[in-house]
Amino acid sequence: MLQPQRILLASHGTPGARAAESIALALAMPGATLFHLTVVPDFWRGMMGDDWLNNVATRAAYCSHVETELGREIERHREDLEPRVLATGARYTARIVLGKPADCLLAYAAESDPQLVVIGSPRRRGMPGLRSRMQVEGLVRGLAAPLLVAPYPE
Repeated sequence: MLQPQRILLASHGTPGARAAESIALALAMPGATLFHLTVVPDFWRGMMGDDWLNNVATRAAYCSHVETELGREIERHREDLEPRVLATGARYTARIVLGKPADCLLAYAAESDPQLVVIGSPRRRGMPGLRSRMQVEGLVRGLAAPLLVAPYPE
């Protein structure tokens, strides 16, 4: 049985990411460390809405609103996951970054030196949500640890 002491989990709360969380939690043993990475895809950086944002003040207010809501969602997700990790006896550490998902995961993996990396599988075609797909091929080449991709939940 696989018993990694250092697990890197990329999760942002979508159904596929929640499937990855379930697997990571099942593998987290007492004394292990779960490194939780939330990547805010870099396309959010330029998210300014449509033409109705026709002045600087409106754009700034909208940008602030989007950042606040995104921050609240991420914090709710962390507040949900952390106690579940701690209940396994594992330690929990979280990081939030902005960028390209695969690049951010590779950078955090280089820093955290995991024995296992767990991610969710992409949404199926036709399912709602933003497409911030992980570039798995580059990820597999760049990781020094095994990559486990959780099947998409039914």
